[in-house]
Amino acid sequence: MREEIRRATASESLPTIEGSLPTRETSTVDDFDGAPAILSISDIHGYYEPAHSALTAVGDVRDPVVTEDSSGQLHWAGSNYILLFNGDLIDRGDENESVLETALRLKQEAPPGRVRLHLGNHEMAIMLPDVLHWPQTYSGQLTQEARVSFVDQVRAGVWNAAFEGYNHTYSHAGRESSFDATSVNTRLRTCADEVHEEMTGTDDGSVQEDVPEQYDLLFGLDKDGRGPDAGLLWMDFLHMPRDAPPQIVGHSRQTEVVRKGNVVCQNTIRSNLGSIGGEAVVIETPNEVTVVTRDGSGTATTTVPKETP
Repeated sequence: MREEIRRATASESLPTIEGSLPTRETSTVDDFDGAPAILSISDIHGYYEPAHSALTAVGDVRDPVVTEDSSGQLHWAGSNYILLFNGDLIDRGDENESVLETALRLKQEAPPGRVRLHLGNHEMAIMLPDVLHWPQTYSGQLTQEARVSFVDQVRAGVWNAAFEGYNHTYSHAGRESSFDATSVNTRLRTCADEVHEEMTGTDDGSVQEDVPEQYDLLFGLDKDGRGPDAGLLWMDFLHMPRDAPPQIVGHSRQTEVVRKGNVVCQNTIRSNLGSIGGEAVVIETPNEVTVVTRDGSGTATTTVPKETP
């Protein structure tokens, strides 16, 4: 029997998974049989409706990734896909819990590893409140109990930071040079173990403050956090060179999915709020990268990432 997603209460303020947490997952598509297409969406930021629209649009043009029940909840459709939430699921919008509950529900319903959750800089703010604290946001208002629960999910491998696709490596913000997804995810869990010790009172040191420097590949801050030497959760797409290793990233706002040389940036939801369409899912297969998006009439279409100058 599958565990159920438990809605957050005021004392917890964070959706959780009841029962044992999933086992740690592979970090590469090569470990999956049947060459599943990789579908990715990033930077939902608590805006549930555009994310719902983007995910259901897939089923208008190809096999669905989700189905919708009579109450409007989304469920895993059972198609041959990997669905990757590429960071920043929370903050800014006011439906953060609905977004998290949906992502966790899909993860529970899908076969192991078929739904992946990646940290973005806003999930970093849950994990490291002594480093990042935005008091007016969802991450800034969570209780200590909720933060410990989230760190436990990271420790268990429910959340990761990188994934090796067919020809592209996935992370929230990317990097100018190559990195190994398995090593990144292992380092993330090591960091989470240390943060957990501090949060639960078994370590009295300043662990969180040391994380950006000690784990700079992941959490490194440069200038305002978005500089060229920032980590995989922070670097601005502005600094991504055209000859960087092939990657699919979010973080930096775009009006449509774009490609700069080898790197695709998929963060489109916030720039299209208040208008019809624009929300997008990026699809990688062994042979190509395409985009399913809704146009101004709300019709789902398949395109390719737009080349930037």
